[in-house]
Amino acid sequence: MESKIWLSSPHMCGKEQSFVNTAFETNWIAPLGPHVTGFENDIQSYLKGNSHVAALSSGTAAIHLALVLLGVTQGDEVICQSKTFSASANPIVYQGATPVFVDSETETWNMCPEQLEIAIKERIQKGKKPKAIIAVHLYGMPYKVDEIQKIAHTYRIPVLEDSAESLGSTYNGAHCGTFGDIAILSFNGNKIITTSGGGALVTNDIKIKEKAVYLATQAREPHPAYLHENIGYNYRLSNVLAGIGRGQMTILDERVSQRRANYDYYKSSFKDIDELVFIDEPKGCFSNRWLTCILTPSKAVREGIRVSLEALNIETRPLWKPMHQQPVFKDAPHYLNGVSDELFEKGLCLPSGSNLTENELNRVTSAIKTYFRA
Repeated sequence: MESKIWLSSPHMCGKEQSFVNTAFETNWIAPLGPHVTGFENDIQSYLKGNSHVAALSSGTAAIHLALVLLGVTQGDEVICQSKTFSASANPIVYQGATPVFVDSETETWNMCPEQLEIAIKERIQKGKKPKAIIAVHLYGMPYKVDEIQKIAHTYRIPVLEDSAESLGSTYNGAHCGTFGDIAILSFNGNKIITTSGGGALVTNDIKIKEKAVYLATQAREPHPAYLHENIGYNYRLSNVLAGIGRGQMTILDERVSQRRANYDYYKSSFKDIDELVFIDEPKGCFSNRWLTCILTPSKAVREGIRVSLEALNIETRPLWKPMHQQPVFKDAPHYLNGVSDELFEKGLCLPSGSNLTENELNRVTSAIKTYFRA
């Protein structure tokens, strides 16, 4: 059998090793150190604007801390995009709050502004004004920032911008990760750049960044003794992993170009297969194309393609199963229009790593073409 083609594997550039070596040589192995600060500065410089970054152990940790900083507590409700990975929603429950799931729209596959406003109005009528809105840039495609922000501003609800999949994407020229009251990034092994495991919290308020770092380091007070006045968390990023991130940041734009080239390759290769539909970039949106996704005519076709490629040692996956379909969230309120259900039924993520070779891309496209010829 031919070698495995992964959906989205880590892609090292070679520069990471020198940063890691420096961490070992100087014995900065703990979850603090010059690489952590340097990595934060690298991200801040890339995002531009007035960004302040706290490097953390995961994107999930960043969402959790963001909810803490936004004052989400027991009994609150938080609106969350239904079409997303569970890590967007799980931290709501960590805080004892209830997720309220909102469906998608067809242009970006992200949170539907119409359903969002319906949800807000109804929750307020029920005496439960949402404490925050978690909006996700799905697969690197920016959500409808202007519309979501306008609604959030009207009802005075803060936006937690989940940019775990969208580092390198822009909306009207501004980087994703700079629109919400607080934003988060992920550097998990499958992301566009990786620190193995890691994430970041982004804010335009230096005091929020400082509070995030304080909470992420067990809320230890500046005192000779181990003094704690608040509950904290062990969420800070390791200096070693931050070194990997510093090397990765040097080639981020190249990784974006490579992922976008994958999308172009697939779209060109399947131009004569009318049954396959790609999501285009709406005006003002620039997607990093973290994953290239296709819509098929039906669940049966989606599964037929997936199983056929699996037999050839090629990894694909259905689009995220909506949170309102997840057993763990079966009792959560939800506001639906059918879009995310249809996307899940028909959608498939294709291998999209920046390290895919032309031969590997050809293996994928040839296999799918063979499926449709059968």
